[in-house]
Amino acid sequence: MAYLRMLLAAAFFWAFATAEAQQPDRCAELTGLKISGIEITKAEPIAAGKTIPPPYPGAPSIGPLPAHCRVDGIINQRKGVDGEEFGIGFALALPESEAWNGDFMMQGGGGGNGFVAYPTGASYAGTKPGLSRGFAVASTNTGHKAKTGAFDFSFMRDQQAYLDFAFLANAEVAGVAKQIIAQYYVKPAAYSYFVGCSTGGREGMILSQRYPTVFNGIVSGDPAMRTGLSNLAISQWIPVAYNQAAPKDVSGKPQIDKFLTDADRKLFMDTLMKQCDAKDGAADGMIFDPLACNFDPAVLACKAGQGDGCIAPEKIAAIKKAFAGPKNAYGTQVYPGFLYDAGITMKGQVPGLLALGENGLFGPYTTATELDVDKAALHASDPLVESVSTNLSTFSLNRGKLIFFHGDSDPWFSVLDTLRYYNSLTAANGGADKASQWSRIFLVPGMAHCGGGPSLDHFDMLTAIVNWVEKGAAPDFVIATGKTFPGRSRPLCAYPTHAQYIGTGDTQDARNFRCQ
Repeated sequence: MAYLRMLLAAAFFWAFATAEAQQPDRCAELTGLKISGIEITKAEPIAAGKTIPPPYPGAPSIGPLPAHCRVDGIINQRKGVDGEEFGIGFALALPESEAWNGDFMMQGGGGGNGFVAYPTGASYAGTKPGLSRGFAVASTNTGHKAKTGAFDFSFMRDQQAYLDFAFLANAEVAGVAKQIIAQYYVKPAAYSYFVGCSTGGREGMILSQRYPTVFNGIVSGDPAMRTGLSNLAISQWIPVAYNQAAPKDVSGKPQIDKFLTDADRKLFMDTLMKQCDAKDGAADGMIFDPLACNFDPAVLACKAGQGDGCIAPEKIAAIKKAFAGPKNAYGTQVYPGFLYDAGITMKGQVPGLLALGENGLFGPYTTATELDVDKAALHASDPLVESVSTNLSTFSLNRGKLIFFHGDSDPWFSVLDTLRYYNSLTAANGGADKASQWSRIFLVPGMAHCGGGPSLDHFDMLTAIVNWVEKGAAPDFVIATGKTFPGRSRPLCAYPTHAQYIGTGDTQDARNFRCQ
C-alpha cells in the first residue's frame, strides 16, 4: 500500500512537472493560432517579477507581476488614408493555468488611445492588479498608432480607424481574446469584465449599449461622454466667462491666468468649505454631500467701499456663469454645470476650474470675450462616439451589471453630466429601485479626472463588480483611501446616499460612517 502511494505521488509529481515544462511551449505555440483576419505577432512567456513603469508621471509602477504568457496581435491590418497602416492592435496576458481564476478582464483606454498598454488590469482593482488576481487581461490601441502623444486624433481622417475607435474595436478584441483564452486553457472564460476611466469609461458605456452580451460586468469611470460639448464648456464657455473679468495686458488681451489671485482662491475655498464641508458630520476637508451644498459665491462679492475679505463682483459673476455651464441664446442648458467642490483650485496638467493657467491641455485658452453657443454646439455633437443610449434592456436581462463612478472635482467632464445620464437611465428602465438592481453610481469627493485632487482616489471597483455578477452582492458602498489623506478611509456610497459620520468614533475610520 505504501509502495502504491509512492507510485501515485511520483506520477502526480511527473505530471505536474511535465505540465510546468510545457507551459512555455503552449505559450509560444499561440503564434500559430489561425483566426480569420487575425495575425498573432508574438507570444512569449514572461517570468514572474516583471514590473511595469508608471503609465504617466506621478503614477505608481505596476508589479511585480506573476508569470504569464503575453500574446500580441493585430486585427484587420490594412492600408488606409494616405497609405498609412491601420489595424486593431491588442495584447493579452494569460496567467499560468493553476493561477487562472477562470475569468476575463479587459482594461479601457485613455485620450485618443493609439498604443497598446501592458495588460495588467491595474485600473481601480485595489492593491493587486487583475493579472495578479488571476484574470486573463486584454488591452488594445482601438485601431491606430498615435504619432504625437496620447491626444493625437489625426487617425480620424480614416473612416474605418474612426469607427474602430468610436465603438468597434473593444468588442472585436474581446471576441478574439475569448477565443485565445479557450484555446490556451482548453475551456472558455466563465465571466467577462470591462474596467475603464475617461475614454475607457466611454468605452464601457458603448459596450453596455451596443454590445450588451459581450461583458457580464462593466465599470465606467469619469466617462468621456459628449466630448464635444464638454470641450465647449471647458475650452470656450468657462474661459470666455473669465476673460470678461480678467485683467488685460498692454495690448488689451485678457490674462486668464491672472483672473484670480492665490488670495482670492484661498478665500473662496475657505468660505466654501466652511459652509459645506461639515454637512456630512465631519469637517475634514472633503464634501461628501455635494448635492446638498447650496453655496452661492455671491456672499463673497465686495460691497461698496469694501477692499479686504472679498472678491470683485465682476469676478464673482464670471465664476457663477462659468460653473453654471453653457446655455444657448434661448437659455437652454447645452451642457451641465460643475460642482463647487474641494478640488476646484488644484493646479497641474488638468487644473481645477478656479486655477486655469495661460494654457490648457490642448494649447492656449481662447482670449475671446464673446461666444456664440448655438453655433459652437451645432458642431459639438458626434453620434458615432457618443454613449447616451438608455435602452439597456438586453444588457440587464442578460444579468449584466454596470457600475459608474465620477470625481466631483473633475474639471474635464462634469460629474453632473454623468449623473444626468444615470438618472435618465434609471427612468428609462423601470425607475431607480428597479435599475439599482443592475446599475449603480458612486460619486468621489474631491477627485479630479480619474484620480488626484484632495480625495480618496484609491478604491477597488473590480471586486465590487465581480461580487455583484458572481455572488449577487450588490455594492451599497466601496471603501476608499488615498495618499492625500494618509490613514483615512471612507465609504463611497451608492447614489443617492452619501457617507455620513455617525457622531462617535475616529473620523479617519470608514467604520464610523454610514450611507444615508
